[in-house]
Amino acid sequence: MNKVLVIDDEANLRSLLARIIQLEGYSVAEVGNGKAALKLLEQETFQVIITDVKLPDINGVDLTAKIKSLYPSTEIIVLTAYGTIEDGVKAIKNGAFDYLTKGDHQSKILPLVSKATEKALLQQKVDDLENRLTKKFGFEQISGTSRGILQAIDLAKKVANTDTTVLMLGETGVGKEVFAEAIHYESLRKAKPLIAINCSAFAKDLLESELFGHAEGSFTGATKAKKGLLEEANEGTLFLDEIGEMHIDLQAKVLRVLETGEFYRVGESKTRKVSIRLIAATNRNLDQEIKNGKFREDLFYRLSVFTINVPPLRERSEDIEVLADHFIQIFSAKMNKRVNAMDESFLKALKSHPWQGNIRELKNMIERCVILVDGDQLNASLLPFDFNLTSENNIFDLAVVEKHHIQKVLRHTQGNKTEAARLLNIGLTTLYRKIQDFGIIV
Repeated sequence: MNKVLVIDDEANLRSLLARIIQLEGYSVAEVGNGKAALKLLEQETFQVIITDVKLPDINGVDLTAKIKSLYPSTEIIVLTAYGTIEDGVKAIKNGAFDYLTKGDHQSKILPLVSKATEKALLQQKVDDLENRLTKKFGFEQISGTSRGILQAIDLAKKVANTDTTVLMLGETGVGKEVFAEAIHYESLRKAKPLIAINCSAFAKDLLESELFGHAEGSFTGATKAKKGLLEEANEGTLFLDEIGEMHIDLQAKVLRVLETGEFYRVGESKTRKVSIRLIAATNRNLDQEIKNGKFREDLFYRLSVFTINVPPLRERSEDIEVLADHFIQIFSAKMNKRVNAMDESFLKALKSHPWQGNIRELKNMIERCVILVDGDQLNASLLPFDFNLTSENNIFDLAVVEKHHIQKVLRHTQGNKTEAARLLNIGLTTLYRKIQDFGIIV
């Protein structure tokens, strides 16, 4: 039930107003002063507040400003016996939904409460959506307790609420885009778009058109004018992934946007303006790219105002179990399975793997294993043969090759040792001995 709070020191008038509103199906509370109202607001949420201007402890217009600063989604209707234009303007400026003079309010109050309630409920829905987005895309989505990842998160949190350009450095698959999302959804621009583009996925001319847009007839196939991603991201955030792959001619145009906020659509002479927050990412060594003449030094200095290094997974092995658990939950729910654990052999294999593809590779591996598993626990037999080999210190060691070949045959026979011994062309006793010597878990 929608809730209304009436604040007035005249008990009879307050009770009458409360009764009228209650008859329309609202839950109504009453208090006689500003202090009591603020105390009640700490305990309950109200969609609408109706307050008299003349209260014994505070002016109702000033109380409006205080309440709106604490509870911005609550709508406030201000009542006074002596309405003045000055008070009305100040009340609206302080965040009041509307301003009524006592005597005129009885016929107007119910429609006004209804409209104020609609606005408050809509704002609450928006707030809930923003909170869910922040939880889904904010820093809570970044898993790990290693020193390197905690340092990266700490830096990202500090820069999030600014408009500073951020440069994310790290190998492919470490989660640079996840950091970019978290920074955006924790920023003051979170209500505006986050637009992402991978610069390595486009040729120079196509990337220019995608970023800046183009005029009608500017090139073959441009049958109509097109807005670019810069304009799509206006007042929000633009994430340029793999900026190290961008052609050096385009880099100059990106630099101009950062310095002036101005750009031209392809084939157009009209200057356009945008306000964006830029986050860039690369897996390249930009210092070396500058020396090779492939990256502009002035753009690098403009981008690297605030740099965050995201460590590779092999440098944060203590995070592997947490990340694997996270992906198991995701894919178990997605596939309607009840996988909830990893055995020691599986976890040991994960921790000894080099993870050249970083978190992306781990995510894909967990998805594969959840698809294959029949029970509720992942084990090393679900991992590909080549994966297990790369986890050993010396993949050319004959014993390592023999161990993994036996494991592969045992997986093929679903643990049937007699059949495995037959396929391996060895005695069953020999197979048991090798299983024990190699520490193979069947």
